[in-house]
Amino acid sequence: MPKVAVVTGAGSGIGRAVALALQGDGYDVALAGRRLAELEKTAAAAKPGGGRMMPVAADIGDEASVKALFAATKRAFGRLDVLFNNAGIFAPAMPIEELPVDTWRKVVDINLTGAFLCCQEAIRMMKTQDPRGGRIINNGSISAYVPRPRTAAYAATKHAIAGLTKAIALEGRGHRIACSQIDIGNAATALAAAAASTAPAAVGAAPEPSIELKHVADAVLYMARLPLEANVLFMTLKATEMPFEGRG
Repeated sequence: MPKVAVVTGAGSGIGRAVALALQGDGYDVALAGRRLAELEKTAAAAKPGGGRMMPVAADIGDEASVKALFAATKRAFGRLDVLFNNAGIFAPAMPIEELPVDTWRKVVDINLTGAFLCCQEAIRMMKTQDPRGGRIINNGSISAYVPRPRTAAYAATKHAIAGLTKAIALEGRGHRIACSQIDIGNAATALAAAAASTAPAAVGAAPEPSIELKHVADAVLYMARLPLEANVLFMTLKATEMPFEGRG
């Protein structure tokens, strides 16, 4: 029986790369995101002989939309083996005292509440399906450990994702539900470029080193392939020479 995955933010960047890696490995993949046209581009890049791909327009910050996403996945594929919780946004860099509350709430709604809602629906499916269980992989960030300057909302949500990952890993015991987090430093995406631009010396400085998306996709695929008896709780994957250790 083919395994089934849901990938959020599957219309670009890391989400697209991971979705294609899973599909090429034989997974049937529900592609979630707000831009249906971009999801269809991901589906069009499917590898011959791999699993099926199903684009689903979804706003993960909206509870009803998340419920509809997972209901569609169950109708199409019958179960869920892997959730890659990837969708996220990055607010414009600014001092914390200037950060509008509405911007704060938008970042929290997508990065944290959206991930929580997806985890809820995944767990409900994983606890009741046969065979039971599955794996949730949250896309954290090195900002879950060391914030960049002027990114309070993003850093706060990513710190919170680390707590959510631990809580789900704990509650998953006895239900064959594993929960992991991958913390990525400077994959070659537009979001990473925006994050790097917040560094105090960014203007006129050389771009920070980055890694190819393939390395991220390979890492997530490794985590997904593990038997449920084994789990990578946290993985940090970064460009070797990016400023993280002793951030500077």
